[in-house]
Amino acid sequence: MTLFGGIAILLGLYIIVSAVHVLKEYERGVVFRLGRFSSVKGPGLILIIPFLDKIVKVSLRTVVMDVPPQDVITKDNVSIKVNAVLYFRVVDPEKAIIEVEDFLYATSQLSQTTLRSIMGESELDEILSEREKINSQLQQVIDKQSDSWGIKVSLVEVKHIDLPNEMQRAMARQAEAERLRRAKVIAAEGEFQASHKISEAATVIAREPVAIQLRYLQTLIEIAGDKTSTIVMPIPIELVEALLKKK
Repeated sequence: MTLFGGIAILLGLYIIVSAVHVLKEYERGVVFRLGRFSSVKGPGLILIIPFLDKIVKVSLRTVVMDVPPQDVITKDNVSIKVNAVLYFRVVDPEKAIIEVEDFLYATSQLSQTTLRSIMGESELDEILSEREKINSQLQQVIDKQSDSWGIKVSLVEVKHIDLPNEMQRAMARQAEAERLRRAKVIAAEGEFQASHKISEAATVIAREPVAIQLRYLQTLIEIAGDKTSTIVMPIPIELVEALLKKK
């Protein structure tokens, strides 16, 4: 075999290897021919023209991206630090490769700026109590901006909100005062209901004098349950009157 024959065989093998590509189910290949967009191919076995075509692989799986902690000043001038997590995927491989240089980096930067913007337009109480609303606003804004890149943002979740120490102490005092207020309100409502029941009981006793005697006997039974108690039983006035009349 001559030298030229060996070179030809190697060149043929290189061309075959360069022309054949296998893409997984979740992959797509963006093909450029002489620098111009040609087509999007895949998945499976695809063939390209060596030296003329170039293929760029793009994954269509959902990407989970951490948004680094951002220093934010809320609408009511409270300094906080917030981080989040972003879920997105490529839905248009052509736009993801052509419209933006690095769609992963671009999406990361967009999510950071949007997080600072949305948090800066909200008050601290709203951020803490309406987390779902904040998440929805973040998802809508980022999804709208990244749509031109062929990216679909499915979910944004605020992970952690770091508050200053003095703000944490103030919120703890506020929560304690709120719990104390609720306890007093519940106790007052209980006293109010009890007073109504006592009034109703007094009305019943006023109509039925014998009811007070039954209550008197019931109280004696309850006291007698404690063996260490000394019970002094007064003589009912009715018995004394009966004895005096008999005499």
